[in-house]
Amino acid sequence: MDNFRFHVPTDIRFGKDRLESELPQVLDTFGKTVLLVYGGGSIKKNGLYDQIVTLLKNNQNTLVELSGVEPNPRIETVRRGVELCRENQVDVILAVGGGSTIDCSKVIAVGIYSDQDAWDIVLGRQGYQGKGLPIVTILTLAATGSEMNAGAVISNMATNQKLGTSGPAMVPKVSFLDPQNTYTVPASQTAAGSADILSHLIESYFNVTEATDVQDFVSEGLMRSVIKHCPVALKEPENYDARANLMWASSIALNGLTRDGKHGVWSCHPMEHELSAFYDITHGVGLAILTPRWMAHVLSEQTVAKFAQYAKNVWGINETDSMKAAKQAIQATYDYFQACGIPMTLPEVGIDDEKFAEMAKQAVAHSMIKTAAFVPLDEAAVEAIYRDCLTESSYV
Repeated sequence: MDNFRFHVPTDIRFGKDRLESELPQVLDTFGKTVLLVYGGGSIKKNGLYDQIVTLLKNNQNTLVELSGVEPNPRIETVRRGVELCRENQVDVILAVGGGSTIDCSKVIAVGIYSDQDAWDIVLGRQGYQGKGLPIVTILTLAATGSEMNAGAVISNMATNQKLGTSGPAMVPKVSFLDPQNTYTVPASQTAAGSADILSHLIESYFNVTEATDVQDFVSEGLMRSVIKHCPVALKEPENYDARANLMWASSIALNGLTRDGKHGVWSCHPMEHELSAFYDITHGVGLAILTPRWMAHVLSEQTVAKFAQYAKNVWGINETDSMKAAKQAIQATYDYFQACGIPMTLPEVGIDDEKFAEMAKQAVAHSMIKTAAFVPLDEAAVEAIYRDCLTESSYV
């Protein structure tokens, strides 16, 4: 296990009906002028928007709104948010939504204090050390874990780039996690969000660092929880316990608990970011399509032990032949995503092989998967994985 620092200062307010009594007081800690950031309007349909606006008016807050944040948040929207903050002397950002809304808010929060264009901040990747506006979040989708970490992913469709950035000032100060706010999330988004959670765990689990049992065993438990509760939430959208377990798994999966103490980089995320950058697909869907194909590509005598552990501890597979167990686990992963209703080939989401070579080149250029991944992947390997995603697959 490597040396690490684990510091997650986000104040989590988890549970039912906490906004009425707690949100005004939380916002007043930071100031009276609030930038309310949200997406396509689902919070207006489920009544959350009206509840928040009423609370803020009764609390005599000045409300500035930034609506229409895209599922893959655009740099243009970030720039618009920065200008709103400057024009209105915003004190605090209230991000209401899923990871896209929160990620957009994070770069807005630091963009207001920077002389750089917002896209230059993103291009700096993990180097932002400046200050930012305080961020409060109200989570409405269990997926990215952005409510409890320093990361943000922003898209520039003009350059076909989707890149991550981070910095201490991007960590939300307070996050309200009420599972009831996810009751109206469509089944497709619930499934894609759960795939995203699983991918975060899988990416950290299959890692080159040795002797990380604590992180790995926590990851295995979280994976089992997601695997158990996503089908329940799909069948019973208002099952509180299922929604609660997915929501908390989302936060823990990417707050550093399962990743700190390890070195090396993720594999599927850089490949998926190119799919989203070029085709604007749902991130979790892209990850679900890629993950079993990546697993099959990197399975070998050198990696089989980790896959056999995954088979036994996550899927309950007791096959004694490690290679057979590994292949059964890959098949179980594929079948699970498919059973959740997720498209499992690229043509199903409108992607053919036209841009594979370009995307593979970008995936390698924008990451360290060629040198620091669980199994290093060059451009030819990435393109081969993309091609495996064109048709349905079987591993046993």
